[in-house]
Amino acid sequence: MSAVILESMLTCPVCGHAKTEIMPTDACQWFYECEQCHTVLKPKPCDCCVYCSYGTVPCPPIQEHGENSGDCCGG
Repeated sequence: MSAVILESMLTCPVCGHAKTEIMPTDACQWFYECEQCHTVLKPKPCDCCVYCSYGTVPCPPIQEHGENSGDCCGG
């Protein structure tokens, strides 16, 4: 099993601004405000968090258990 990656680059779908962030390991992040255009990002339908929707790397629970495990975000 490979190590969990904690850095993910979030890209705003509105203005295209990208920023690398450290993902939390103890909770899912449901909201993220773009620092450039101030759009508040929310997960797309069927995604558990903003990292799974707009990031280059899925959140730690998805990395560890897979997207169909039901183990992400208390699912």
